[in-house]
Amino acid sequence: MEARAAHAGWLDELLHEVRRQMARRTGADPRAVLDWLSRQIDADVALVGSAGAVETATARFPRQILPSLEPTLARLAGGQMAAAATEAGALQVRLEALGPRAPRPVLVVAGTSAPTPDAASLVSHAGSVIALLDRAQDADTTFRGYQRKARQLRFAVFSALLAGDLTLARRMTTGAVPALLDAERLRVYLLQCTPEDRDRLAQIHQDGSGYHGTGLMVHCPAFKEHLICLVAENADKDDVTDEHDGTDETAGAEAADGTDGADTDPETAHGQGAVLRRLVRENPHYALGISSPYPLGATAEAYGQALHALAAARQTPERVGAYLGRTPLVPLLPHEDAATWARAFLRPLASTPRATLDITRLAVTFPRSAVARLLDISRNTVSHHLRRVETTLGLDLGDVRTRAALDLAFCLSPGPQPDNGSGGSVSSAGAYGRPTPTLDELLRTEPAHAWAREFLRPLQDTRGRDLHTTLSAWIDANTDAQRTARHLGLSRNTVRAHLRAAEHLLSRDLLTTGSGIHDLVHALHITSLPPVG
Repeated sequence: MEARAAHAGWLDELLHEVRRQMARRTGADPRAVLDWLSRQIDADVALVGSAGAVETATARFPRQILPSLEPTLARLAGGQMAAAATEAGALQVRLEALGPRAPRPVLVVAGTSAPTPDAASLVSHAGSVIALLDRAQDADTTFRGYQRKARQLRFAVFSALLAGDLTLARRMTTGAVPALLDAERLRVYLLQCTPEDRDRLAQIHQDGSGYHGTGLMVHCPAFKEHLICLVAENADKDDVTDEHDGTDETAGAEAADGTDGADTDPETAHGQGAVLRRLVRENPHYALGISSPYPLGATAEAYGQALHALAAARQTPERVGAYLGRTPLVPLLPHEDAATWARAFLRPLASTPRATLDITRLAVTFPRSAVARLLDISRNTVSHHLRRVETTLGLDLGDVRTRAALDLAFCLSPGPQPDNGSGGSVSSAGAYGRPTPTLDELLRTEPAHAWAREFLRPLQDTRGRDLHTTLSAWIDANTDAQRTARHLGLSRNTVRAHLRAAEHLLSRDLLTTGSGIHDLVHALHITSLPPVG
């Protein structure tokens, strides 16, 4: 009875060790099981891997005996034997193969005497536990690999949607096309949370195909606190007053404070939207920006809206903001003249490699470090490509006004056009022999002036804070808050507070990605120009 009780006690301790090992976040450690077994049977133990090398062992295990055991270890690893007992000098050695698949690891027990039947049984139990822990480790490694690949595929689908290439998105998901790609429209919900939480949220809401039902949760590689959520919009259930088909018809509307204004309320219209809103309510450090509904081919525009809405949402008590639309500047500029200016501006880049142009398009909006993370390249590589563009254009991309002009040119033209012999400078002749217009001439039009006045209108009533002055000084200081503070006689924290307040009022992201700075640059510049006529 005492032996049986002792044996049961051993097994209880072994099961306790199994539970402890399974709870380890860094994976199972067979060394702990070996040390426990060594204490119970008064022998030293080693785990020899399938390749014949010691993976782990107790501190006093006599490794010098292993060369003489190589033939037996090979037969055990190859599946020809399950267990063996032998001698190595004065030591009694017991060997047991672990697991069902060859080549197998082998448990080696060396002591001054042969193990008792109970000790031999405990060795077998411990070996089975190590084999199970190893298989659990393999399964966990496989699961983590699957999660990593699923995350990479979701980001690849998102990237294809950003580029407006729906065919590519479907081709890369052949055999398991996400339901999102069958939707007519989508919204982008941009959730700000901790990096640990976004991993957990993406995993617990993931379905068996690696997607998220009718949506996608995508880890933003540039900003580790952003979880990009693409949610299919059911057009049949829309009761939107303003259809928001991607044309931003509602000029001057600000990001909402969580009510979604005239748009369909995602709280009731979309299960995933409701989940995201609930998460923000329950977590005071979360914030959520919501785009208008867009066709799938305009995902980039929806993502840009969500960025702006998130910037505004962070300044509201509810920490939820829905972008209600604001007429962009580009369609208000005279079409032919604007296209002529953009082509002339970009013409020197006609022979520039596509990779350099793609990196530059990102870098005029996102910080260089974010571009490097986004494309999985070094920051030095990003800088190298930008220096090539700076040299070609003769411009300084470290200047915010230059970046705004280049971004506007990219928006107005599909890309650099080769020189047709009329000259490569910005002042070369435009269509029908007319001189190429200057940027100031494009921005001096009445529609552009109306847009700028409407854009800056929310800054007029700021309860004693002269945000317009702060923003103007900030742009003049090339978005350097410290220089702005010195110029205005304010503290740097006050300048940052003014910028955060302006983000909310303008519904533009100024501090995270800076994607709203270019609109601010153009609006301030336009209001400094006399209108035509």
